[in-house]
Amino acid sequence: DSPIPPTFQTTKKPPPPRLGVWGGVRGRARNLRQTPTDAEALLWSKLRDRRLAGYKFRRQHPIAGYFADFACIESNLVIELDGGQHAMPHSAQRDQARSAILSNHGFHVLRFWNNDVLQNITGVLETILQFASSDKTSSLTPTLSRQREREQDHKDNTP
Repeated sequence: DSPIPPTFQTTKKPPPPRLGVWGGVRGRARNLRQTPTDAEALLWSKLRDRRLAGYKFRRQHPIAGYFADFACIESNLVIELDGGQHAMPHSAQRDQARSAILSNHGFHVLRFWNNDVLQNITGVLETILQFASSDKTSSLTPTLSRQREREQDHKDNTP
């Protein structure tokens, strides 16, 4: 029973921790979903399960390094709910920067104060529906636009 000489011993590094479903982005999103504000809970009760004109909304959806309170991917729409802390100048600047980044990723950002959601849910839902159902041709990808343009040119040039 002689020990293995040190030159032949292998040292295994422990594997890196697996984040899986419970860690990282998914874990953070899950934690945010489990602790909604009153306004988030109320709005989610109206948006979930395609309750608003059949549009599918996601809650605490990761986009561009941020967690959108609500997102409708098919309409390229992000809904953010803001509490009183967002009225502070530094918070307002961060919110503007965040909205700009989301816009650069093709999303239209709607912001509502928590009080508006709690006191005027009907008006908030009407505004969301207006933007969700707005003209989709403005959000066509350039590839589709060019393809349609070529098809139109082809029709115009054929006798």
